[in-house]
Amino acid sequence: MKRVTILLATSLLSLAACDQPQAGDPVIRTDISGEKGKEVAMKADEAPPPSPSPTPTPSETAQPEDSACQPVRFEDVVFTHCVADPAEHRVRMVLGSPTFRSLAKFSASRPDNAPRVAFAMNAGMYDGEGKPIGYYVEERERLQELNRNDGSGNFHLKPNGVFYGTGGTWRIKTTEDFYSTVGDRPDFGTQSGPMLVIDGVIHPKISEDGPSKRIRNGVGVDADGKAHFAITARPVSFGQFARFFRDVAKTPNALYLDGTVSSLWDPARGRMDTRADLGPLVVVEFKD
Repeated sequence: MKRVTILLATSLLSLAACDQPQAGDPVIRTDISGEKGKEVAMKADEAPPPSPSPTPTPSETAQPEDSACQPVRFEDVVFTHCVADPAEHRVRMVLGSPTFRSLAKFSASRPDNAPRVAFAMNAGMYDGEGKPIGYYVEERERLQELNRNDGSGNFHLKPNGVFYGTGGTWRIKTTEDFYSTVGDRPDFGTQSGPMLVIDGVIHPKISEDGPSKRIRNGVGVDADGKAHFAITARPVSFGQFARFFRDVAKTPNALYLDGTVSSLWDPARGRMDTRADLGPLVVVEFKD
């Protein structure tokens, strides 16, 4: 048993290290771990922040009765796939004042009579204080305006987009489409980027399997209006992540939420990822 544990730990460490630079001369890399994407100088023998180690998901065959999240194996990677159904769930954004920065702090803040949480996840990119850098609406209050600026990093890999909704109607639009067609303020909204899938087609700037691999999370909305959230168990490329939404979740439009810091709270399965440097959170609650 001890030998199996050691081998498993070694395997996990090798996965976390797959994006680390090789020793040698200093290099310039783009930090896309959760902020706008700043060019930072880093010596080649310095490792980037490690990918999070989420709480292990129970057996892939385990099916908790009231869990909205299920493990799905796709292209040899396990994705945790969580589905929010307008008939059963409500969606809202949560930031906190001061910002919670972790799912655990948000969980601890909830009163005993609060609606049951189906699942929660980090949802959008943010600055050093955890505040959103793009459009953000919480309980119909707009805390950040739509960001149409150009820049570096994932957020500015145009087209980016907005996940938003009012009542049980949830949508994802590109930022420019949102700007041109949405006049009324929604109940909730978060802007992130890039778009992963646009009208059934993968973002034109996303390669089939690029060199950047991260634990990632995102959201898509299917033709029936259900919101599909996904988080990967190990680092994947943008291409593989986008294909999951196109081919498995079957969402015509899907939006990247973040990478490296990606975290999930799934109460039914007893999973609470412990990253403590998050920004906006999306919370899916049971209507009952």
